[in-house]
Amino acid sequence: MVVGVLAALCGSLAWTLSSSLWRSIETSLTAWQLNGLKIVIATLFLCPVLLFLPWSEQSNGLMLLMASGALGIALGDSFYFAALRRLGTRRTLTIEALGPLLASFYGMTFLAEIINLNSWFGAMLVATSVVIAAFQQPPEKGVGFNRQFSSQRLGLLFALSGVICGVSGAALSRQVLLLGQITPLQSAAIRLLGGLLLIIPWLGKCIRPIPYPRPSQVRWPRILFATLLGTNLGIILQQLALQKLPLGIGVTLLSSSPVMALLLCRYEGDRLRIGGIAASFMAVFGIWLAVTS
Repeated sequence: MVVGVLAALCGSLAWTLSSSLWRSIETSLTAWQLNGLKIVIATLFLCPVLLFLPWSEQSNGLMLLMASGALGIALGDSFYFAALRRLGTRRTLTIEALGPLLASFYGMTFLAEIINLNSWFGAMLVATSVVIAAFQQPPEKGVGFNRQFSSQRLGLLFALSGVICGVSGAALSRQVLLLGQITPLQSAAIRLLGGLLLIIPWLGKCIRPIPYPRPSQVRWPRILFATLLGTNLGIILQQLALQKLPLGIGVTLLSSSPVMALLLCRYEGDRLRIGGIAASFMAVFGIWLAVTS
């Protein structure tokens, strides 16, 4: 249990730090192109692991993990980026806060996990803290969101689809990891491969429209480090957390990134306000309830 909690919190921190790095990188790539780039680089990092997977002995489990990666990494992240473009950070994170509650319900219904009242309350506290954290973001000025009703409705659909895909991918991973025959490192590698295979049809379209001049080579160290930290290490820690913790608790802890991001306000030119501090304490208390129940 302790290992799972530490893995989930460290994974959330890794995603928070890598997100800050990605925001600092100036690029002309679209959200879909950026997601494809991250998946390609992250898969290349774990290529040696893919060579030694038990393809013949664990074919069913590996196929489920590939489906998990296609759902959570390729579709889930792409839906999330698409929602960001239409709804902005605040409303997208507000909808993403449904993740812990949906994961708790999914685990109780389909994985026969017992979720007591304290864990439910903890998940709701974390979800509420994410909503508060979302409203602590600085105003999104100068960003050309399409505020037409049809675009906003599409953004809501993308955000909900992202939550469902993310939780479904995590649930499939937990089903396989519970068997104990595939390690979190192996599951992270095969999930990335599944995401890569799904996004391959778009890669050709993504690469050609990149405008000139191409990105400066100075950016690549940060791009590689952000991918290694957030995508590779983050997914490995996520898989370890999903192996050790019930689905609802695992997703609850992994969803604390927006609250952790409040700690970076000072370094990103923003000021931490009372609401942000309250969200942090609420998240800590919710996490404590979830893991001690």
